[in-house]
Amino acid sequence: MTDPDTPLTDDDYRSLAEFRHALRRFLAFSEGAARDHDITPAQHQLLLAIRGSASGRQPSTSELAEALQLRLHSVGGLIDRAEANGYVERRIDPGDARRTLLTLTEHGQSLLDSLSVLHRSELRTFRTELAAILDQLN
Repeated sequence: MTDPDTPLTDDDYRSLAEFRHALRRFLAFSEGAARDHDITPAQHQLLLAIRGSASGRQPSTSELAEALQLRLHSVGGLIDRAEANGYVERRIDPGDARRTLLTLTEHGQSLLDSLSVLHRSELRTFRTELAAILDQLN
């Protein structure tokens, strides 16, 4: 492991810049793919967070706020728009009527499926590029 007090080399800076560039390219791809499917990037992230919930069940609004690193009221607005577009449904938590749980509609799941296939392919390319960049930092 490299000592954190060791000065960075020119190669280290190049690797860090390449890493940031690769991340920006992936994010640009992701945002463009979402827009090409007539969904906003934020709504795509919401659908993915619902389907990929860490709890393995329908997430609550507060769990989504944590997953998306957004404020609760921002997630509420995002959910409102996704629901109006027919991507998600809200359900009252049967175990706690104060909580709202989210689930994808059939339309939302179909849209997410299409986008996820594209993203998996892009991530496989990104993984190879990222591995090479990270090797340079060792």
